[in-house]
Amino acid sequence: MKLNTKVSTDLDALSHTVLQEIITNLKDAVAKRGKFGIALSGGHTPEKLYSMWAGTDRYRNETPWNLVHIFWGDERYVGPDDPLSNYRMTRETLLSHVPIPAENVHPVPTQLLTPQATAEAYSGELKKFFGNSAPAFDVTLLGIGPEGHTASLFPNSPALEEKTRWVLPVVAPATPPNRITFTPVVLNQSRNTYFLVAGKDKRPILDAIRAEPDDKVSQFPAARIRPTDGRVIWFLDNAAAQ
Repeated sequence: MKLNTKVSTDLDALSHTVLQEIITNLKDAVAKRGKFGIALSGGHTPEKLYSMWAGTDRYRNETPWNLVHIFWGDERYVGPDDPLSNYRMTRETLLSHVPIPAENVHPVPTQLLTPQATAEAYSGELKKFFGNSAPAFDVTLLGIGPEGHTASLFPNSPALEEKTRWVLPVVAPATPPNRITFTPVVLNQSRNTYFLVAGKDKRPILDAIRAEPDDKVSQFPAARIRPTDGRVIWFLDNAAAQ
């Protein structure tokens, strides 16, 4: 499978490159639709990007925060202050340092009693913003695990075959197991999908994806995110690319 890649020297350079793309997408979305919707991911790699977005004057000042709406492509079913919460990481690195209105931040409501209730509520939150058509985010940030998972879609997960629902509770072979994730219905609608991949430990999974034929459904969830009307770019650092 051929991947559309952009290679940077290290994680800092990768983060700058992605942020420049995001700012360009943001300006285009605001000009065309008057708002910008982005789905964030968790993990160490985007953490650097979020800190850079908040801490670099030109990125922070070029962002019309009142027009930015932030969602999460997946979340662990833990409280918002839990060390494993994707929302908590984003709040500490980005949200608490920029003037984004509280109503523009759309965390997964993990305080609800069950993962199922949480997934249904988050689907409702998406409908408030996007209407009844499948959500088309201006930018979706994703990563990839060593076994090929992305968001909280792991190999052989029934959620990979979902055709109608936007958000599902899943039990992942990871800690913590209970998670909430966008389904491919949403992930394959994004206008711009950016995979952030850093570190030499990611080389084997990238090689495995590249070895697959283009005309077959990939066994790796990350490689199944291929929006028909959007573009997918894999941003790699040298360690992952070599």
